[in-house]
Amino acid sequence: MTGSRPLIAVVDDEASIRKALSRLLRSAGMEVESYPTGDAFLNAYPALQPDCVVLDLHMPVVDGFAVQTRLNDLQDPPPVIVITGHDLPETRARAMAAQPAAYLRKPMNDETLLDAIALALTNFPRPPRSTGLPTPSVTQQQHPNP
Repeated sequence: MTGSRPLIAVVDDEASIRKALSRLLRSAGMEVESYPTGDAFLNAYPALQPDCVVLDLHMPVVDGFAVQTRLNDLQDPPPVIVITGHDLPETRARAMAAQPAAYLRKPMNDETLLDAIALALTNFPRPPRSTGLPTPSVTQQQHPNP
């Protein structure tokens, strides 16, 4: 996290969902980047390094399942909050096999989503993102005893 404002990536092919979730998360004090496709998110991921991902499962081309798989292949994947409007037993089982931080059905309650993100940020802390500035080194000076 940078400072006290976590960066959340919202990945959903429905523009109205992206807009509503982005507005909600910003009003809760979070930084938000949104993506209309799984492919767009995965292409941006190396530079983005979000603290948490809110991920729709059913999208064209690269769906949420494929995004989850790619993220889980990383050394330090971000926590994923899965959201879906197609809550079928096989969908749930497949999504849960990838161990998301939460699985939520659309439409979801705002507080439920915010609570899931807060829990994910607490339980799956991420290393600080690079700011592009050099990290100051810490040196200890030894003082002779008198």
